[in-house]
Amino acid sequence: MGLESAAAKDWLQGQYTNPLCIQRPVFYMVALLFFVTAHILNVTLYHEPVFWLPQNSQKVDRLDGAHAPELTKKVQRHASSAAVSAGSNDSAKEDLNVRLKKLINAAPCMLFMKGSPKEPRCGFSKQMVEILNRHGVSFSSFDIFSDEEVRQGLKTYSNWPTYPQLYVAGELIGGLDIIKELEASGELDTVCPKAQKLEDRLKSLINRAPVMLFMKGNKQTAKCGFSKQIIEIINNTGVDYETFDILEDEEVRQGLKTFSNWPTYPQLYVKGELVGGLDIVKELKESGELVPILKGEN
Repeated sequence: MGLESAAAKDWLQGQYTNPLCIQRPVFYMVALLFFVTAHILNVTLYHEPVFWLPQNSQKVDRLDGAHAPELTKKVQRHASSAAVSAGSNDSAKEDLNVRLKKLINAAPCMLFMKGSPKEPRCGFSKQMVEILNRHGVSFSSFDIFSDEEVRQGLKTYSNWPTYPQLYVAGELIGGLDIIKELEASGELDTVCPKAQKLEDRLKSLINRAPVMLFMKGNKQTAKCGFSKQIIEIINNTGVDYETFDILEDEEVRQGLKTFSNWPTYPQLYVKGELVGGLDIVKELKESGELVPILKGEN
């Protein structure tokens, strides 16, 4: 009211002599109380109906006066836009969940941490890496500082609010405390996959399918001219084969050169035995020997 307390008291006492107060005291005092309260709360009073339309806890539109048709139009318009917004949010959430699922299944054992195994950026992540390394666990990692959407989304996706988070075969194992408990009970070695020796891993890879092609890229997208040529030749034979993208694994890329004593890519293997690179495959095609070799007949 902008009045000091004494002045306010005098003003209120003066209202008791108001003719309307004498004629209809209850009505007048209720109305007076309403206006005084509105003033104290700094609420604006209107002489006609005012409709505010909210969306996401925000006022997005206003209608002055009792105009039913106009009010209906506004409600329908904002309800429609809210539905579109909700649909977009649902789609974005679904896309994020698909991405998170791919990430936690990117390796048999995935660690979501702050930083990297070589440079952890928090004490908990550092301890987690030390435990996994101590037990010879083979794992890949994802730095949550590199992607805020993943960092926040994974908390909800897995219902686990803190980091680091360890996943095995796409399933959440837990954080640092859980891993410490598994280590203390002797269960960690059975839960997490052991690091495989490179030679054993290479043997496993070249025998993963009867015909294995180690290349740059994959069947759908060759990432160098030599790889593109060799898949075109093999595709024309009609023989089924699998590929391994050496660009995604530097250890395999370098190790296989030494393992097979073959310094370049692509490399073609049949039943675990090296056939050769692009030039050899071209020669076999010209001589008519390629298909029998791919089928394991020679």
